[in-house]
Amino acid sequence: MKLASALVVEDDQLGREYIVEALAGLGVAVRSAKNGREAVELLGREEFDVVLTDLRMPQVDGLGVLKAARELAPGVPVALMTAHGTLDFAVDALRAGADDILLKPFDPEQLALLFERLGARKALQHENRRLRRQLEDDSSTRELIGGSPAMERVRDELRRVAASKATVFIRGESGTGKELAARALHQLSPRKDGPFVRVNCAALSETLLESELFGHERGAFTGAMQRREGRFELAHQGTLLLDEVSEVSPRIQAKLLRVLEEEEFERVGGTRTLQVDVRVIATSNRDLEKAIADGTFREDLFYRLHVVPLRLPPLRERLGDVPELAQAFLARFARENGKEVRSFSPDALLRLASYRWPGNVRELSNVVQRAVVLAAGDVIDSDALPLPAGEPPRGEMLAAAVGMRAEDVERELILSTLRSTAGNRTRTASLLDVTARTINNKLRLYRAQGFDVPEPTRGVARQRAPELEAAGVPS
Repeated sequence: MKLASALVVEDDQLGREYIVEALAGLGVAVRSAKNGREAVELLGREEFDVVLTDLRMPQVDGLGVLKAARELAPGVPVALMTAHGTLDFAVDALRAGADDILLKPFDPEQLALLFERLGARKALQHENRRLRRQLEDDSSTRELIGGSPAMERVRDELRRVAASKATVFIRGESGTGKELAARALHQLSPRKDGPFVRVNCAALSETLLESELFGHERGAFTGAMQRREGRFELAHQGTLLLDEVSEVSPRIQAKLLRVLEEEEFERVGGTRTLQVDVRVIATSNRDLEKAIADGTFREDLFYRLHVVPLRLPPLRERLGDVPELAQAFLARFARENGKEVRSFSPDALLRLASYRWPGNVRELSNVVQRAVVLAAGDVIDSDALPLPAGEPPRGEMLAAAVGMRAEDVERELILSTLRSTAGNRTRTASLLDVTARTINNKLRLYRAQGFDVPEPTRGVARQRAPELEAAGVPS
């Protein structure tokens, strides 16, 4: 990380001018102070990337400047300069909180090496802060799961938009996995090595949200004891997820619009304009068009966020993904809880697949987690699922399921559906809400295992649309 600005504190005029000239040669913007008291005043008014201070000065010495910097500008590296360097001094200075020591006399090359060390250390600290914040916010590390056409479309759209910097607006009911989609988009993008930062706009008051997004200066409001970087700064050269952006107040909406249009902002209580390079992803489970009509959401901000719209389907629209999702959750929660649970019984899978899941994937995750925690054996039966009575599966499906393994139930379901469509694989895939590729892969496996697989239909019948069949149009 390049250190672009510095405060130089030196009571010797010739020494001060020498350092200022050397730093200017490195491309550093410099402010200088002739004593410690003047330095403390500057620290209270201005922002610096590094402080370079002499140790021995009248009134307020270098250790006094160091202490003030820690209070007024936490996180800013401070280096002490001295002509009386000893091992004891170095130990004392580092114990006092100094980031580095520079022995006088020194040449411009030594000064450049000092700034390289301090810049690398500050970059590491910035990354550590970002990772800690990300760990705090990381509510899920699961991947998007499902072979249904709906999820194939979502993954395809994510891949196509990932390379651009365009703002993406993800819609979907609560629990559909909007944050997972945002994380996947970040990982697919050229920014994958940069930070992924999330802020839940619905969980914070207006004042707290403003501070979280843009940061604040010391004394900006009651309780602001020190300067703090906002989420936009932490997401520099990465991705910022504005979760439930529909809950942002009109005043914060205006500030968001400015950042999206000009890529700059000021911290709360600050005057310095900061520039950022951030890719923004926004999510919402509300009807923003209605919010615009009601006057609670800015139309210009909506169109700035809505450059690339993406919809996550509710789980009831992709029930064919339920077995795969349920098994993934089972493996995860069994591992986390140290349980030997390995699978669902056939009737449990049928019950999961017949439920409508109003709480979507999150509800399924919770149901499986509870079943795993309470499980007494290695198989979860339907009675262990905390679900209301759903639409009962067809009698023939139940008959086929009794005493069968989950993979046997799946095979019989696919083959029975294939026979009912006279071998039409496209129609079978549509009825089961999976891709044609999935059906073809399964059928190749079944044929290799020696099962009787109906041959695909030939000619015109293979291309018949479902709506023609439903209308009774002859082939």
